[in-house]
Amino acid sequence: MSTLFAAAQTTTDVASTIGFDVHSLVDGFWGLTIEGLTYGSVYALVAVGYTLVYGVLRLINFAHSEVFMLGMFGTYIGLLIMGFSPSGNVYAEGTLMTVVYLALAGLCGMVVAGGAAVGLEFVAYRPLRRRNAKPLAFLITAIGMSFVLQEFVHYVLPKVPVDPPLGGSSAQPTIRLAQAVEEFTIFGAPVTNLTMVIILSAIVLALGTDFMINKTRLGRGIRSVAQDPDAALLMGVSRERIILVTFLIGGLLAGAAALLYTLRVPNGIIFNGGFILGIKAFCAAVLGGIGNVRGALLGGLLLGVMENYGSVVFGNQWKDVVAFALLILVLMFRPTGILGEKLGKARV
Repeated sequence: MSTLFAAAQTTTDVASTIGFDVHSLVDGFWGLTIEGLTYGSVYALVAVGYTLVYGVLRLINFAHSEVFMLGMFGTYIGLLIMGFSPSGNVYAEGTLMTVVYLALAGLCGMVVAGGAAVGLEFVAYRPLRRRNAKPLAFLITAIGMSFVLQEFVHYVLPKVPVDPPLGGSSAQPTIRLAQAVEEFTIFGAPVTNLTMVIILSAIVLALGTDFMINKTRLGRGIRSVAQDPDAALLMGVSRERIILVTFLIGGLLAGAAALLYTLRVPNGIIFNGGFILGIKAFCAAVLGGIGNVRGALLGGLLLGVMENYGSVVFGNQWKDVVAFALLILVLMFRPTGILGEKLGKARV
């Protein structure tokens, strides 16, 4: 009896934390939408990496979130190499040089993330393919490598003698390269320069990847391996090369997403900083239709907006719950996602 009473009390306590503030949603609708699109753009870029690897290999690469995390550290290291220090002051030497430094920092992040993705494929997944391992072995390996990369940054990277120290349990000291400046408003909601850069960059990169997949020779190779790897091999397409390039593209996009994320959350560079974001990006890929690049873009933007709405209506502590509940709701009525599968749709 006491157990039932305790359970009922717990349910009551949980229910009391759930708000339903529709008025705040209506009042801040456009600001919440813009903020949601900003985060959703980052989800979308990371989701493209998930969707490409799944489309080609039928592999859920759960270590992709740590590739994103390494991209954040790559961006940070690039800034340190260029002479920036975590003083808390914003760089203010003109727009042109700010863009140059942002591009160089982003390039460093992309190189680190792309290299990590390729290394992950070469070390963890390729040996399994050569042994014709079962899909479960790939899934377990992906989860294991996720924790390996996290703990490498958590415990090993801090032993590198640099100033400031890298990795460890705390977030990296903040380096602010750009200051958010309001450019214009949409129905009273401010749109900053950083918001514009994040959203437009993500859309251009995602659509550029989609164009590459559908309109280039490399893209035809990726689609052919996704649909029928044996037939692709008979036609002279190197399956191993395509898989390697697919991981590389996903890693490069994760590195670009890392730069965009650190522009919005400069104090978010930490060893487990990619974990929840990576899960949300995977949800975005499934939501839009895993295997579909445009679906990943749509799913990311939609997820970012809806979780932002939910955080206001139900309370900020329920923000992640709203995101995952949305995924479940969509999959109940459309299991293939909003746009459906595309890359490997011909495979049985």
